[in-house]
Amino acid sequence: MTGGQTDRAVLVERPGAHRLVTRPRPEPGPGEVLVRIAAAGICLSDREVYEGRRAPGYVRYPVVPGHEWSGTVEAVGPGVDPGLAGRPCVAEGFRSCGTCERCRYGETSLCTAGYAETGFTEPGAFADRLLVPARLIHLLPYGSDLRAAALLEPAAVVAAAVRAGGPRPGERIAVVGAGTLGLLATRWLAAHSPAELAVIDPRAARAARALDFGASAALAPGEAAPGAFDLVVETAGAPGTAASSCLLARRGGRVVLTGMFAEGATGIDPVHLSVSQLELRSVFGASSAAWADAVRAFATGLLDPAPLVTHEFPLERFAEALALVGGDDPTVGKVLLRP
Repeated sequence: MTGGQTDRAVLVERPGAHRLVTRPRPEPGPGEVLVRIAAAGICLSDREVYEGRRAPGYVRYPVVPGHEWSGTVEAVGPGVDPGLAGRPCVAEGFRSCGTCERCRYGETSLCTAGYAETGFTEPGAFADRLLVPARLIHLLPYGSDLRAAALLEPAAVVAAAVRAGGPRPGERIAVVGAGTLGLLATRWLAAHSPAELAVIDPRAARAARALDFGASAALAPGEAAPGAFDLVVETAGAPGTAASSCLLARRGGRVVLTGMFAEGATGIDPVHLSVSQLELRSVFGASSAAWADAVRAFATGLLDPAPLVTHEFPLERFAEALALVGGDDPTVGKVLLRP
């Protein structure tokens, strides 16, 4: 520990119970860096952790949540380049082993060594500082907007979806869902010069926001023509959106499922899938390559998540911040905690 200094952290002791704790400031060990957190985003997964709805095996209580974050390297451990100190950064959440077959293929989000992720099974960023393996750090340019960079984790998931979908200029593309993932996907896909880019969401006000992110149309589910799209990127994770997304794709089209579905979601019709010869992909988190794509897009100005941020709270107001996430208020976008 570092010289008797202390940090604060939001500790979820068990479902429905949290407190702001003061703890000794951690000291980076071999291969680690200590990051001073600038901002940390709250998403529905964090609410699932708090409410006890995350699947067993994908959370370990007590836990400090926070997997969407940005910060600055404050100290490095033995064996780590001292030049990293002072650099703005983000880091991959999955603690992949780097040596299993999936990792060697570059599919680090599918590591077979066992699930471990910052903010779920490992201490997260709803805290003043965070220890992470230096090998997972992605450096940002000096002067980066760290408030916006806190959204690079969902942006990396979108990058993984774009890699899987392979958009081509002139295609008709649909994005299902107008939450954080959906709007980031819209911004990214607009850069591929589609002939049409429709965003579909039952919440009219949220769908309309997509027009500011490059969409050519904002539609309710019943307004989207079945079989009209070359590529459909599903981001909502709602019970029926996997099945409905497949119906939106043309014969021979492509569908990428990005949302996280819960048990009981409507199944995909195998008859439609086979006779339509659809190419169906799913995305679980983001590989190292997808993270690199997202960081590059952010650093070059192609992707600016800043307009998605609508609310910011200190750590002490965690409960108030969490209550805003997942509601129906169209004025609520990304909610940040700022230590």
